Amino acid sequence: MNAPIIQLLVLAGIAIFLILRLRGVLGTREGFEKPQIPADQVKPDPRRRDFEVIEGGPDRDITDHAADGSDTAQALAAMKRVDPTFNVTQFLTGARSAYEMILVAFEHGDLDEVKDFISPEVYDAFEQVVHQRADQGLTVKAVFVGISDLGLKEATLDPQTKEAEMTVRFTGELNYVVRDHGGDIVEGDPNAIKRQKDVWTFARVMDSNDPNWRLVATGE
Repeated sequence: MNAPIIQLLVLAGIAIFLILRLRGVLGTREGFEKPQIPADQVKPDPRRRDFEVIEGGPDRDITDHAADGSDTAQALAAMKRVDPTFNVTQFLTGARSAYEMILVAFEHGDLDEVKDFISPEVYDAFEQVVHQRADQGLTVKAVFVGISDLGLKEATLDPQTKEAEMTVRFTGELNYVVRDHGGDIVEGDPNAIKRQKDVWTFARVMDSNDPNWRLVATGE
């Protein structure tokens, strides 16, 4: 037997040996091997819940401002059921603007521009203070600096009238000076910031066409 034939036989034997080894390691595609299923036909395993989206959880717009399950949180949820457009965070943003606008108007004695945002009772109380200052010859200069703290204190909803009340705490900062008729300072400091804490209550009928909230009570 010549050399080329011997070489072919040796190579063939090596090839057969390698094939048998690969079959032992990798296996074959015979017997009970499961056929491949297209990806669009794969059904999710109901036992796999690690990526499941849970619906019906807490409303973050409520729980960001009130303890979950509290009376205030339940009142806020009821408000949303009456008026689905109601948003607590947006309300507080509007309350911040209203606080600045009403406070500055009150200090300057110019209530006409905010009359639509104040209940008649609060307007009368503010107007009385403005008149007292004028009778005493006092003038007020107030520059609003900002709000260092704001938060929802309480919320209620009357199920019969659908009237909602939102009580908000504010800590306002302003430069505040009161002068008498001679120009002397009787209160405040032109070089200092006055920090003022207020608790205001706003009200609105939730199923009303009027979207405006009105200031109905003030306190400290």
